[in-house]
Amino acid sequence: MSKVTIWHNPRCSKSRATLAILHEAGVDAEIIAYKETPPSEADIRAALELLGMTAGDLVRKGEAEYKELGLKDADEDTLIRAMAEHPGLIERPVVFANGKARIGRPPEAVKEIL
Repeated sequence: MSKVTIWHNPRCSKSRATLAILHEAGVDAEIIAYKETPPSEADIRAALELLGMTAGDLVRKGEAEYKELGLKDADEDTLIRAMAEHPGLIERPVVFANGKARIGRPPEAVKEIL
C-alpha cells in the first residue's frame, strides 16, 4: 500500500472515528492537523481532483466563516482560496491513499481506497 495521509481535526468525532478505522486496519497514516498546518490552494486543488469534487462540495457551508465571508455565491477559485486561508471551512476528514481520496463521512467510506 502507498503512503496514507489524513487531513485530521482531533476535535471532530468523524475525524477521530476515521483515524480509528485506519489504525484498526493496521495503517500508519501521516496525520496532518490541517487547521494548524493548512493545505495550500494547490493542495486543495489536487485533493478536489482525487475526490472528483468541486470546491462547493468540499466547503463546510454550515460554518460561521462561510456566512461571514459571503461565500454563498462564490466561484471555484474564491472557495479554494477561502479554504486555504480558513481551513476550518474544509470538510473533514480527508484521507489520501493509493492515488485516491475520500472524505470520512461516514468514516467507513475510507475503507474503499485502502
